[in-house]
Amino acid sequence: MKPDFAAIVASMRLYNFHTHTQFCDGHSSIDEMARAAVEGGFSHIGFTPHSPVGIPSPCNMSADDVPAYLAAVDSLNDRYGDRCRFYKGMEIDYLGPACNAADSYFSDLGLDFAISSVHFIPAQNGELIDIDGRYERFRTNMLTHFGDDIRYVVETFYSRSIDMLRQGGFDILGHFDKISQNASYHHPGIEDEGWYRSLIDDYIARIIDSGVIVEINTKARAEHGRFFPGVRYWQRLIDAGVPVLVNSDAHYADRLSASRDEAFDILDSLGYGC
Repeated sequence: MKPDFAAIVASMRLYNFHTHTQFCDGHSSIDEMARAAVEGGFSHIGFTPHSPVGIPSPCNMSADDVPAYLAAVDSLNDRYGDRCRFYKGMEIDYLGPACNAADSYFSDLGLDFAISSVHFIPAQNGELIDIDGRYERFRTNMLTHFGDDIRYVVETFYSRSIDMLRQGGFDILGHFDKISQNASYHHPGIEDEGWYRSLIDDYIARIIDSGVIVEINTKARAEHGRFFPGVRYWQRLIDAGVPVLVNSDAHYADRLSASRDEAFDILDSLGYGC
C-alpha cells in the first residue's frame, strides 16, 4: 500500500520513511527496529534497504535477500498492524541511465514507495566509487581514485543528481546535498564558494520544478552538526511549496527519533505547517 504522505505529514509527526536494518548496512534487525517504532509510538514506518547494485558494495543488499525482506515487512504488519503501519520501501542507488529507480526491476518488486539517492559517482576513469560514509574513507578515495580533485567530485555528484531527478521512478529524494559533509571536511568553506553555490542553486530549482518529496535527513545532526539538506536551504524549499518529510535514516533502532524534534522546531520557526 502506497503511503499517503501528504495526509500523514498533515496529521502527525511520529512517522519515519528512511530506515536501514540487517538487510543492508543497518546495525539493528528489522524486528528490533519495528519494536522500537511501536514502543516509541510511531504510526508509520518505511523500511529502505540500500538497493541491490551490480558492483561490489558492503552497504547494499543482495538481490537474493529481497524476497525475505518483503516477507518480513508483511509479517510485521500481521503482528503490529493495529499499532503501526510498516511499508516496503527501498533506497535505490542512482548508478546512471542503466541502473536507477525507473528500472522495471524495481517497479516489479511491488514496493510501497522508493527513495532515490546518489552514493556512487564515476571517477575520471569511469569506475564507480562510493563518496558517502566516513571522511577517512572519503579522503583515501580522493587520493586513490579522484586525483584529489574535490571540484570534480562535487560537480559530478550534482550532475548525477540532476540526471537521477530526470530519470524519476521514485517518491522521495534522499539527502540531496550529502556530498556537503565530506566535501567540507576535505575543503573547509567549500559550500560558500560561488561555483558550489551556483551548482546547488541550480539543483534546488530543478527539485522545485520536479514536484518530488524532499526529506529532511537528521542522521548526521548529533555527530556532525548537519541536516541534509542544510538548514540554509529550507526556507527556499518551504516558500516554493516543496513537500517535506522528516526522516532519521536510522541504522540503529535507538536512533529512530534522532534529532527529529530539533528538525521540527526549525521547520516550525520557518513557518512550515507540518
